[in-house]
Amino acid sequence: MKKFIRCLPKVELHVHIEGTLEPELMFKLAKRNHITLPFNSFAEVREAYNFNNLQSFLDIYYQGANVLIHEQDFFDLTWAYLQRCQADNVLHTELFFDPQTHTQRGIAFATVVNGIDRALKKGVTELGISSKLILCFLRHLDETAAFATLAQAQTEKDKIFAIGLDSSELGHPPEKFTGVFTEAIKQGFLTVAHAGEEGPASNISDALDLLQISRIDHGVRCTDDPALLAKLVTQRIPLTVCPLSNIKLKVFAQMADHNIVVLLRKGLCVTINSDDPAYFGGYMSDNFLAVSEAHPMSKAELTQFTFNAIEASFIADDEKMRLNRLTQQYLEHN
Repeated sequence: MKKFIRCLPKVELHVHIEGTLEPELMFKLAKRNHITLPFNSFAEVREAYNFNNLQSFLDIYYQGANVLIHEQDFFDLTWAYLQRCQADNVLHTELFFDPQTHTQRGIAFATVVNGIDRALKKGVTELGISSKLILCFLRHLDETAAFATLAQAQTEKDKIFAIGLDSSELGHPPEKFTGVFTEAIKQGFLTVAHAGEEGPASNISDALDLLQISRIDHGVRCTDDPALLAKLVTQRIPLTVCPLSNIKLKVFAQMADHNIVVLLRKGLCVTINSDDPAYFGGYMSDNFLAVSEAHPMSKAELTQFTFNAIEASFIADDEKMRLNRLTQQYLEHN
């Protein structure tokens, strides 16, 4: 089964590019940019990755981002992630970036997006990996800051496909950003949002109703609301679930307790993703393997996660058909 999973075609819909910053690259960029880190070794960084909750993770996540200064840094970060994608047979990825994390430090918006975009374009030509870029607002900041970020994005709209919402869910409900999401939709952006991870199931319902999102990032608390669960099934509203992340952040005590397979078997359009893999201990194949080892599944069920991700993606219909054929052929011959 391990070989089947590693070679299985995959589509990733929930990964934060800043969360792919491995300690080795963090130290390399810190040295290149003359940044002093509060760590003396890779081992110390790994030890710091023992989080208690989402906020304790975010504290070190933002600290790590300080080494990202120049366009080349964002290129190197994204290119390293794409090489991980190639190793895991990820054929398409839709990745988040958090411009406010960088503009607050005085880094120009264009510096961030141009570095990422340049790597994504190279990923298409050299690795055959297609991609979409999603701009996320930080929900612990106010809506005025989100509007300012949306304004900064105007000159880079050709590089950004959708708008998202991430960071601390508790205390920052979806209604806080209704205005800026309405404006983003008017401007032609698709929308997604983190909801129902640490926050209640009502955040999922509110994100759907108020923010008019295309899919739910996380969404595992949907089982707390039977009516919402039924709606997600009948309307095929996707959930981009991140299993290893959920364990690391104590959303579930252990993988055996995770509800992702239950959701799959109930008919939800649920997908597997890596979230912040440098911090949570696993990229795409690692997440598939962790779920498979804790929940015995057939090859067809494992492949359904890829079919769901293709369906939930923002790629064109003809490309979805091509990826579905490729995935079906893999299942039939393995």
